[in-house]
Amino acid sequence: MSSQITIMPDVTLDLGRKGCGELAISLMQKMKTIEGGQVLEVRALDPGAPNDIPAWCRMTKNELLAGPCGEENALYYIKKKIK
Repeated sequence: MSSQITIMPDVTLDLGRKGCGELAISLMQKMKTIEGGQVLEVRALDPGAPNDIPAWCRMTKNELLAGPCGEENALYYIKKKIK
């Protein structure tokens, strides 16, 4: 039996097929609009997203809670670091 974790995002961001540079810039801009500790749900369909989003989280010290997951493995949940 597997357990399922439910994450309730505070904010959502649909990146569609934005890749690498555009993806990183969009994430950075959106994270500036939320408070530390809030959770951002990101939908990203670019084939590079499964590598790019975790790498971005490591570089920026934001916590990747889950992802890729959900329909089309396109959802990522990122908790903004608290300063």
